[in-house]
Amino acid sequence: MGAVEETSDRAARALFDVNVFGVLNTLRATLPTLRAQRSGHVLNIGSVGGFATAPAAGLYGASKFALEGISEALHGELAPLGVRVTIVEPGGLRTDFLNSSSMRVEPASIADHVVGAGPVREALAHHDGRQPGDPVKAAKAIVDITEVTEPPLRLQLGADAIERVEAKLDRVRRELDEWRHVALSTGI
Repeated sequence: MGAVEETSDRAARALFDVNVFGVLNTLRATLPTLRAQRSGHVLNIGSVGGFATAPAAGLYGASKFALEGISEALHGELAPLGVRVTIVEPGGLRTDFLNSSSMRVEPASIADHVVGAGPVREALAHHDGRQPGDPVKAAKAIVDITEVTEPPLRLQLGADAIERVEAKLDRVRRELDEWRHVALSTGI
């Protein structure tokens, strides 16, 4: 976690190595079996931050945005073969995600970013152990989704995840409506 500009290249690459390239390597190892059997279900663990990111979480969000794009493409590629794809978008689950065993916080080094990234850094520290979601219930929901005939492409977990997704969809709709005339002005 840290402002985009403050995040080191090393930290960004390590994050993408796990959240993007690790997933790609796992997919390359498992998809031949799923394709051969013409069944299965790919469950990519994303984050609500991969749909609607926040200040101080830009690189984490970007890695999960990448997973969203990979999952959308996989959905179209694998559906004709009988393989389902769901990206799980949890909100805050009461796990060790926010403590130092899991999360690395980039040191605040640019004073200008205190206003935008600072409050998020403080909130993350404050919410460790206080996340609203139950990880046991989330795990059950993930398992249960594999039992339905038509699983969703995206599965948000938690009221906080739903709130963030709805807020982003509202923002995108308002902006699209406001700037539609400019978008349409570029047509031939």
